[in-house]
Amino acid sequence: MKVISLFNGVGCGRVALERSNISVDRYVSHEINKYANQVAQHHYPDDEYCGDVCEADFTQYKDFDLLIGGSPCQGFSFAGKQLNFNDSRSILFFEFVRALKEIQPRYFMLENVRMKKEGM
Repeated sequence: MKVISLFNGVGCGRVALERSNISVDRYVSHEINKYANQVAQHHYPDDEYCGDVCEADFTQYKDFDLLIGGSPCQGFSFAGKQLNFNDSRSILFFEFVRALKEIQPRYFMLENVRMKKEGM
């Protein structure tokens, strides 16, 4: 399986795939935190490490099977100020949407926090 992970952090998506006995042929990680990348690279040195999702050309991953990620959640979290998309970090969600449109993977998984229900 070919996997691309956005907001990869320390590589928990890779760990979950491994623990689920899902064979990974190629794993591409997008993460800007250098310390998180160091941890991920320590455990998975053969994976490909890229930088900022905002600068990525996702069309090169058209043949990928799985897109995973969890965009920053501080703007949506009950623990925060619940600014939703008025929090500048929250707009990174739309980078996941852009990747989804450009890659068109067979599967995708977006993880985030429980959010309040507005207008329901």
